[in-house]
Amino acid sequence: MTNRRTFIKQIGAGAMGYSVVSLLPNCSPKTGKEPATTPFALPRSAPELQGIDPSALQTFLDKIRESKLQFHSIMIVRNGFVVTEGWWAPYEPSYIHQLYSLSKSFTSTAVGFAVAEGLLTVEDPVLSFFPEETPPEVSPNLAAMKVKHLLTMSVGQAQEPLRAMRENTEESWVKTFLHWPVDYEPGSRFLYNTAATFMLSAIVQKLSGEKLIDYLKPRLLDPLAIRDSDWAENPQGVNVGGYGFRIKTEDIAKLGLLYLQKGVWNDKQILSPEWVEAATSKQIQSTGSDPDGPGDTDWDQGYGYQFWRNTVGGYRADGAFGQFSLVSPEKNTVVAITSQSMDMQASMKLVWEYLLPVMQDSPIEENKAAQASLKNTLQQLSLSPPVYQERSPLSAGLNGKKFTLDSNDYGTRSVQLDFTDQHCVLKIEEPDGPVILTCGYNQWIKEGNQKERGSALFPIPIRTDSPSLVAASAGWQDDQTLIITLQYLELCHGDQFIFAFDQDKLTLSFLNSVAQLEDTATEMRNPITGQLAKA
Repeated sequence: MTNRRTFIKQIGAGAMGYSVVSLLPNCSPKTGKEPATTPFALPRSAPELQGIDPSALQTFLDKIRESKLQFHSIMIVRNGFVVTEGWWAPYEPSYIHQLYSLSKSFTSTAVGFAVAEGLLTVEDPVLSFFPEETPPEVSPNLAAMKVKHLLTMSVGQAQEPLRAMRENTEESWVKTFLHWPVDYEPGSRFLYNTAATFMLSAIVQKLSGEKLIDYLKPRLLDPLAIRDSDWAENPQGVNVGGYGFRIKTEDIAKLGLLYLQKGVWNDKQILSPEWVEAATSKQIQSTGSDPDGPGDTDWDQGYGYQFWRNTVGGYRADGAFGQFSLVSPEKNTVVAITSQSMDMQASMKLVWEYLLPVMQDSPIEENKAAQASLKNTLQQLSLSPPVYQERSPLSAGLNGKKFTLDSNDYGTRSVQLDFTDQHCVLKIEEPDGPVILTCGYNQWIKEGNQKERGSALFPIPIRTDSPSLVAASAGWQDDQTLIITLQYLELCHGDQFIFAFDQDKLTLSFLNSVAQLEDTATEMRNPITGQLAKA
C-alpha cells in the first residue's frame, strides 16, 4: 500500500496561488515553427502544425479552471515542439519548483548511467555496497535484496523506514535502512518506498564518489540544458533521491522527452535505450492507495524503475500534489505539470479525457481566432489570493507598533505591522534575525520576499524545508482579524498567518494551504500569544 496518500494527509504544509504567464510562441508565418528562444529551450510551434486545434487546448484549460484544481504550470510538447505553455500567477517560467517524488525518476536515470558505465548491475546485492553498515546478523531476505528491488519498490519491507531514518540522529540513513526488518522475499510484493530510492542515491554516490546531482550534471543536466536545480541532502551529505529535487517546468518536460526519444538528445544517444525500455515497462504489479478499491487507478497499472504506467498507455514520472511528466508514446507527447492538486487522479483524468484524444496525426488548418483566444487565456492564468477588506479601524493605531510574543515553539520574539496606502509590511524577529515580508492588499507582492531554510516561524513539515521566493497578500477578515496569505513560489505550498487583535493583546495562528484544501489534513503549529510592547 502506497504511503503517498498517508503522507499528503499528514503533511500540513502550506500553499495557495501562483502565476506568471507564458504566451503562445511567435511562430513564423511560413512554417509556424520557431527555434528555441534561447540555446537552452525546446523549440516552439503553432499547435495546428502538430495536429492540435487551439480551440481544443482552450477547452482543456477551461476544464482545468472548472475543476478547481490548483495548477501552477503546464507545458505540452508534441513531436518535440512546445505547443502550449502557461503559468498561473504568481508563478513564473524562471522559477524552479518542488518535485516531490518526481525526483525518483531522475534518481533512476542516474542508476541507468551507472549501469551503462559498468559501475553496477541491477542484480547486485544491496549489502555488497555497504559492508561497514551490514547488521551483525543478516536475514536471508536482506541478503537477497538487489538493486532491482530498490528500483521496483519491492524490497520486502512491510513498512518503509523513512521516518525512522529521518528521526534517528545516532546512525546513518543507510544503516537504519539495512537494519530494518525485511519481512518478505524481495521482489514478491510492491510497497511504495521512498527510503529505497534514497538507497539508490547512496549507492551511486558510493560508487562514483559524487553526489547524485553532481553525477548527473555532465551526463543529464548539462546535455539537456537544465541550468538551475538543487537537491536536498540528508545529514550525511547524500542527496535524498526520492524527493527534494527542484527544477523548472520546461526541465520536467525535457526528462519526459528524453525517455520518449529512447534516450536520444540532439541526435546523440545519451541514455541507453535498453534502460529506457526497462525503466518504463511494467516490472511489478503496483497497488494504489486503496488496496480494496477497483484497481483501475493510474497507480494500479504497474511500476517500472521509478516510473509508473498509465491507464491510457504510456508512463509517467509523478510526485505528490500533482507534479507530472506524462509521456504518451502513442501521441508522441509529453505533458509537464506542476501544481498543488489534492486529487492527482483528477489532474491526470483531465489530460486523458480532454487533451490526448484531440490530437491528430497530421497538421490541421490554422485557426487564428482560436489562437488569439488561447493566447488571451494563457495571459490571464492566475491563482488569486483571497479577497478581504483592505482597511480596518485598527490599522492606524497598529501602524508601526511592536507586539512582544510569549514563549513559543519557534523562538519568535516579536512581530510588527507597518501599514501604508499600497501595502502592509510584516516584520518578524526570529532567533537568527529579522524576517520582513511586504504584502499587497488583496494582491500578490513578490519583490524582496524570501523564505529561508529552517526559518522558525515557517516550519513547513517534512520534505519542504527549503528556501523559496514568497508572494504575499494581506487583508482584514473583519475589523479585528488581519490575514496574511503567503505563496511559496519555489515549493508547492502556501500559508496563512492570522492576527487576531483584542485591545493590546494578539493571538497569531496559522493555517497551511494543505489544511485549507484537504478536510483530513491538520495544522500542526500551535498559536502564539503576545501583547503590545511598552513604549
